[in-house]
Amino acid sequence: MHSSNKLSYLQHDYDNICKTNCKQTYVNTKTVSDYLFQTHDANMTRLIVIILISLEIILSGVTAESRKAIAHLKSANVSGSIQFAETDDGIQVTGTIVGLGAGKYGFHIHELGDVSSCAAAGSHFNPQGLNHGGPENEERHVGDLGNIEFTADGVAVVNVTDKVISLRGANNILGRTLMLHEGEDDLGMGGDVGSLTTGNAGGRVACGVIGVCAPLEAWANSGASKTFVFVEFIFTAVSASVVYLIAY
Repeated sequence: MHSSNKLSYLQHDYDNICKTNCKQTYVNTKTVSDYLFQTHDANMTRLIVIILISLEIILSGVTAESRKAIAHLKSANVSGSIQFAETDDGIQVTGTIVGLGAGKYGFHIHELGDVSSCAAAGSHFNPQGLNHGGPENEERHVGDLGNIEFTADGVAVVNVTDKVISLRGANNILGRTLMLHEGEDDLGMGGDVGSLTTGNAGGRVACGVIGVCAPLEAWANSGASKTFVFVEFIFTAVSASVVYLIAY
């Protein structure tokens, strides 16, 4: 056979073999690739479902119970009830107190729950050891709720939201004492030692222990907070991811 014809024949053979094998290789590669991607997608779906279920379980133990507490203030001339309720913006403090003349009166949470006399309730609730201040001050006691104002008919309607007090964790006010004083709190602006300790709000005229109002069942996970929930969720997600990587 002529050398040029031989070359043409070999080239034709090579092309046929290459086309067949390359096509088969492509098909096999595509099949394997599709399988891997399908398997990967399925496993990722399982992982996402596991994480979402874990989050739901974590949140169900915390968000299912929106906590409320209550304090009943009583003395010879003063009476009233104040509720504390968890909201997204902080603890909402609401209620009505009657019995004092028109004006502003110091309104605090004290550290102890002993109301055998109002004097037995200890000092302002101040776990961080800070100076006294107003409720909007950066430096304040946890128990510094400022003043409430009585009208001329002797009624004070309370409706404020505080971001420092809590019904869980380190700033939990449950079991402590809500205190009404005989004078106006100067919110730490009085320029003396008393101002930075008590706000110069004077004597104690009515008090009541802050107790559980709702839910009725035991308050489980009493230290839980949004930060705790977030950290627990991240831990669960990372754990699930590690299991996924090991298994697949």
